[in-house]
Amino acid sequence: MHHQNSLSRLRARLNQVRLPEVRLGSLTTNRTVASLDYPLGLSALQYFGAVLAVLVTVFMIANPAIAADDGEIAEVTLSLWAAVVLGVVEGVTEYLPVSSTGHLLVTTELLGLGSTEEAEKALDTYAICIQAGAILAVFVLYRERIRQMVDGILGRSEEGRTVLFGVIVAFIPTAIIALSLIGFVRTRLFGLLPIGVAWLVGGIAILVLTSSGVLDRGGLELGQITARHAALIGIAQAIALWPGVSRSLVTIIAGVLVGLSLKAAVEFSFLLGLVTLGAATAKESLDNGGQLIDTFGWQTPAVGLVVAFVAAVLSVKLMVSWLQEKGLNVFGYYRIVIGVLALVVYGAESLAN
Repeated sequence: MHHQNSLSRLRARLNQVRLPEVRLGSLTTNRTVASLDYPLGLSALQYFGAVLAVLVTVFMIANPAIAADDGEIAEVTLSLWAAVVLGVVEGVTEYLPVSSTGHLLVTTELLGLGSTEEAEKALDTYAICIQAGAILAVFVLYRERIRQMVDGILGRSEEGRTVLFGVIVAFIPTAIIALSLIGFVRTRLFGLLPIGVAWLVGGIAILVLTSSGVLDRGGLELGQITARHAALIGIAQAIALWPGVSRSLVTIIAGVLVGLSLKAAVEFSFLLGLVTLGAATAKESLDNGGQLIDTFGWQTPAVGLVVAFVAAVLSVKLMVSWLQEKGLNVFGYYRIVIGVLALVVYGAESLAN
């Protein structure tokens, strides 16, 4: 009987978990979202390390072939270790206001990848495709809200329909601008100087907004978002085509500035990310997915995707805990530090050349 009662309590706990109360400045919310507990009583860091250790062990045993078939691009390889590192970077930074694209571009340089034109193209595709892991993470954590949006389609939830309509409206201007400018962005802005400038400016913006109290003011709930609000947020999101800007940063700031509460702006940013990142991943997979598999095989992209999922789940959970105690300022200081470092490195390289 005691054993049955214990199992019942365990099942009840696993059915639904409440995230801790979150305070963002003066904002307080106690929203119930689908979440994941860390098993076996492990801390987040221990759990993360254990998952990565298992992944590394399994795929080392499998000894995946990651070289290209063609001798012309035989040097384009992606090691298991590099796949894990890139997956961690993608998952940790995707939903933080620090720019995942900027971090991935710098990480590939630090790892010595992308030494040829073929390698750069394959790595660009890889970086976009492993976003699917981060997308899945938010889908899992926010599945209750997503279910509400589905109910909106079916006519069972007015709020769900409003939120879904807002996400679609916000996505449209982003897609139009992205399709028009992506070529220019990739040829002109995928470099250390533009990334460093974006990191620095974004960090200063965070500190200015937090110190001025703009992010602490009240506003509309997510269910009150209008087409005008959503369209303006979607236009602002297009600024994040510039590597280093951060999609989450500009959409959160835009959401607050158009009149949403910070809580609503953060959640809308996550939901908009599902559509935006999902569309980008689908397009890149259809356009260049075959070349990605031919170049790297399927194992290392799979590793990157799984690692990105785990890292994104932990990142969102840890961000909630951090914001409960510290607020957004830490991201501003972090961006300024890495922005200055990037500019110093760029300056040193320019002088050396």
